Amino acid sequence: MRRLQGALLWVATVLLLAGCAGHKTRPSHTGSASGTRGTSGASRAHAGDTFHDDLSKGQDSRYRDRSDSVPTGNPLDVSKLVEPTPHWEPRSAYGNKSPYTVLGHTYRVLPSARGYVERGIASFYGNKFHGYKTSSLENYDMYQFSAAHKTLPLPSYARVTNLTNGKSVIVRINDRGPFHSNRLIDLSYAAAVKIGIWPAGTGMVEVRAIDPSHPDDAPPPVAAATPPAGEPRAANPVPVPGASPAIYLQVGAFSDATNAERLAQRLRAANLGQVQVLQLQSNGQSIRRVRVGPLPDAERADEVARRIEAMGLPAPQVAVD
Repeated sequence: MRRLQGALLWVATVLLLAGCAGHKTRPSHTGSASGTRGTSGASRAHAGDTFHDDLSKGQDSRYRDRSDSVPTGNPLDVSKLVEPTPHWEPRSAYGNKSPYTVLGHTYRVLPSARGYVERGIASFYGNKFHGYKTSSLENYDMYQFSAAHKTLPLPSYARVTNLTNGKSVIVRINDRGPFHSNRLIDLSYAAAVKIGIWPAGTGMVEVRAIDPSHPDDAPPPVAAATPPAGEPRAANPVPVPGASPAIYLQVGAFSDATNAERLAQRLRAANLGQVQVLQLQSNGQSIRRVRVGPLPDAERADEVARRIEAMGLPAPQVAVD
């Protein structure tokens, strides 16, 4: 029994790290038989006996492809794919360990998806992980509407809305990740195509969890921005305000005004961009948040975040307003 328990703990640890690690998926440049879709659209784990996900291997040798990519040829026709229907499911036996630690950071899985709403940067993953096991021990299929998230229970459902064009998709969250400090969610290739995150690779999104047992509790969607000139609108977009969303990096929060201004001056001297000190009330206490922004895209946010950490400061938190 002790040996069995040890084996299960080892498998759970391996699978926890099996989720995506916050990479940015490249547009495809080379064709690969492992990345092409079969006539049935099944993942390559079901295509034959030639593929095997060896969980005993390390992350650097487990995957057949060294770099991630997307299928070659014409873009995926997502109009033929059906979004998942949220329904109650028991928690997966794998991938829900809490707390858990990856790359030196500790995360706690939420007790429920109910009421979860957050904005941030989405990325996506494709060929490299297609057919391999997710953190919940399911096979990742990049042609299904799924996603990876660091703290939502596995499995759970969420509506992901691209805040730039108003397009949205319901995804089933069955994997852990992305373990990149500036990413909120990793979408499957199909979900990324559906809402326009592909081919750019990243985009500003809202993630709104769907609780099948309490559908009436869902708050109204947060409005998306007006699409850029030439960008088609979503078929059923959420309400559109007048301004586009932007990325900010929160570097610190202080109750003391002097400490907040001292950090702000240090950031301004580093020429990272506009620095703001925002005052708000939290539990009856005045809090001053120091943040850098607005920043135009995820790439610029990554660059500024690296510079902030190089100054000896903690990794900043991403906010999309």
